[in-house]
Amino acid sequence: MDIRQPLALLGGLSPVQFMRRHWQKKPLLVRQAIPGFAPPVSRADVFALAAREGVESRLVQLRQGVWSLRHGPLPRRALPALQQPGWTLLVQGVDLHDDAVHALMQQFRFVPEARLDDLMISYASNGGGVGPHFDSYDVFLLQAHGQRRWRIGRQKDLTLRADIPLKVLAQFAPEQEFVLDPGDMLYLPPRYAHDGIAQGECMTWSIGFRAPARAELARELLLRIAEDAGDEGDADDAGDRGRPRRYRDAGQRATAQPAAMAPRLQDFARAALARALARPLALERALGEYLTEPKPCVWFEPGADAGADGAPCHGLRLDRRSRMLYDAQHVFINGESYRAAGRDAKLMRRLADRRQLGARDLERASAAARQWLCSWCAAGWAHGLAADDPALR
Repeated sequence: MDIRQPLALLGGLSPVQFMRRHWQKKPLLVRQAIPGFAPPVSRADVFALAAREGVESRLVQLRQGVWSLRHGPLPRRALPALQQPGWTLLVQGVDLHDDAVHALMQQFRFVPEARLDDLMISYASNGGGVGPHFDSYDVFLLQAHGQRRWRIGRQKDLTLRADIPLKVLAQFAPEQEFVLDPGDMLYLPPRYAHDGIAQGECMTWSIGFRAPARAELARELLLRIAEDAGDEGDADDAGDRGRPRRYRDAGQRATAQPAAMAPRLQDFARAALARALARPLALERALGEYLTEPKPCVWFEPGADAGADGAPCHGLRLDRRSRMLYDAQHVFINGESYRAAGRDAKLMRRLADRRQLGARDLERASAAARQWLCSWCAAGWAHGLAADDPALR
């Protein structure tokens, strides 16, 4: 993607201009962001996904002023009649289940991949919505079918109603109002309050982004670093190699205050944590593995798609469910990390950025890199391409 090229998707702004002017700053309404948009996923497809185990779905209803929320799986018989007003079906992670939806998501990769989360489809009957609310992350709201009226505003009072099972604002003060038609799109930065009401039957696609909370990130990273630390080199002396170093308190005096925490034990704990964090690249590795960890509902079908030496022949593409990132020393894919340097690092970074490799790329791969690719194909994380695959053109 040429990030300096103006895009209809962004209303004629280039990705560089959009990120500088709007990202996490102010909304952007784009009329016909995708001109003549015809959604590749139908109402029947959305209903079928909502009925499946392993697909996150929710049914929101407003009846006689009372909100209700039901979590999936939601078979068709659990959904209200199409003619009944005021209900919304939300299906999360549709990009994990449909190649065309996944392909549409790729248009938003001018934002770092580590931030891109998933695409949710909201199907609503006339008058359906989820109430005025705010998200803690950036979101693009693409109208796919029908019309939806959006009211938005910079909300200072973020108090939520405590009497309903939804995160609905207690006091909503809209500042602007728009009606979106198919192909129109609205970008909203985090905590920008919004309320969308369907005008007739409609479908809205929400492209959301990951924004981990600091405490959540610290907890995940510490757990991973602790699991990865091991006991190597942590023995008390050479004779104890392979055995963990344990706290010792030779010289501890008898105490009349047995419940008092021993400062030496606190120092030992502080040193243990500092030692784990000081391991070379421990934090970088833990972060990359965490950010590429598949969601709990994701699984892969083992595959083959390989040549005589076990590696793909004509080309390779990542499975739509695979998450792949890299840093200066590592390649990360689906929660695993690999050290890569030189030509192999360049090749793997190309795969992560473009999500596919051609035959000429594979010819330059080392034996070790080809072994990685072979194992990823076997795990279903990637798939070999046939010589006549359109992706190679």
